[in-house]
Amino acid sequence: MKHIFNLFLLTLLVSFTTSVSAGELKDKLLQLKDISQIESLESDFYKEKYVVRITQPLDHKRPESGSFTQRIIVAHVGFDRPTVIVTEGYGGAYAMRPRYQEEICKLLDANMIFVEHRYFLESTPEPLNWDYLTAENSAYDLHHVTTAFKQIYTDKWISTGISKGGQTTMIYRSYFPDDVDFSIPYVAPLNRAVEDSRQEVFLRKVGTKKERKRIKDFQTEILKRKEAMVSLLKTFSEEKKLTYRIPLAEVLDYCVLEYSFAFWQWGTSVSNIPSLDSGDKMLFDHLMDISGSDYFSETQPNASFFIQAAKELGYYGYDTKPFRKYLTITHAQGYVDKIMLPPNAPEITFNPALYHKIYDFLKENDPKMIWIYGEVDPWSATRVPHFKGKVNEQIYIQPRGSHRARISNMPDDMKEKILSQIAEWLR
Repeated sequence: MKHIFNLFLLTLLVSFTTSVSAGELKDKLLQLKDISQIESLESDFYKEKYVVRITQPLDHKRPESGSFTQRIIVAHVGFDRPTVIVTEGYGGAYAMRPRYQEEICKLLDANMIFVEHRYFLESTPEPLNWDYLTAENSAYDLHHVTTAFKQIYTDKWISTGISKGGQTTMIYRSYFPDDVDFSIPYVAPLNRAVEDSRQEVFLRKVGTKKERKRIKDFQTEILKRKEAMVSLLKTFSEEKKLTYRIPLAEVLDYCVLEYSFAFWQWGTSVSNIPSLDSGDKMLFDHLMDISGSDYFSETQPNASFFIQAAKELGYYGYDTKPFRKYLTITHAQGYVDKIMLPPNAPEITFNPALYHKIYDFLKENDPKMIWIYGEVDPWSATRVPHFKGKVNEQIYIQPRGSHRARISNMPDDMKEKILSQIAEWLR
């Protein structure tokens, strides 16, 4: 494997050469239309790194509706290098850190155009009008960014994103299939309902029977001690200044229901689950570590995401049947609308059109795309389908992998295939 990886790097180094003086990128950025507020950033890896703003229409099909500025982080290696556009699904503040380096950028020694998603952090329009938060507008945002930066970077382009960012990669590719040469979405779901039941089925089969029993026994024990747990939750919430739209006993129910999803999503080991005869505080602390109540609080930071989930992206539901005897809630249907949407949200009805657009695009075409998934990650329950006869659409599932599945931690044989394919597409 080491030999293959060295050949992969050698291929890239032979293919690309770099000669650039510091500050040359900034001069080019100043010449781009709609780019403003260019600020230098420190980097441990890049010759030049900047945060910039690009002016975007609120509604790309109705520019008269107004505009907002979207934050972009640009990290420069060379004008003759490939360029990776990172289709972030949330806020992008973390990409400003000096030590941040996206995996594909590192593998290819590539330039990075990191795009913060509209309606998150500094890319939030004012005043806030949820009507313009659509998948289509987000795709047009990325098209505008790519069109602008292709004036600077003329070599190969790759799009990539993780989780919701991976969804965004798929959305972008389905709207603008020719903007990039190939795409690598990580752990990206393709949901077909606001509370997609496929994850519930997945959680009944994932892992081993012994592991599933240990998880369920822990959840049940928490609910059996509800009075003590609600008291601890009250103290916890007061200390964290968390408020909720539902009673604390119901919040506890949702934390317990979320527990199994979150447990598998992040690849937690059952050895981390406390013994069932442990004290209340130890059990409660573990529950909060895995599925904390802040996720269900009024102040959770991803309200924009839940607007998208309820409208187009979809999400997952909860199976209450195994715990019905102990739950305060009678069912969990409609929980996204009930407790996850922001107070100022309009009435939303889920539209499956986006699911069908992406599904049909992948079925009717064969774009150069590599998907990375983790075997025990519940989001893999709604992964993209494998269509028979496709050559370029490639899906890799990391054995026992979680939402942290990446090319770098794939088994050697899978990694070799992925890197070889990338090298071929870069020729």
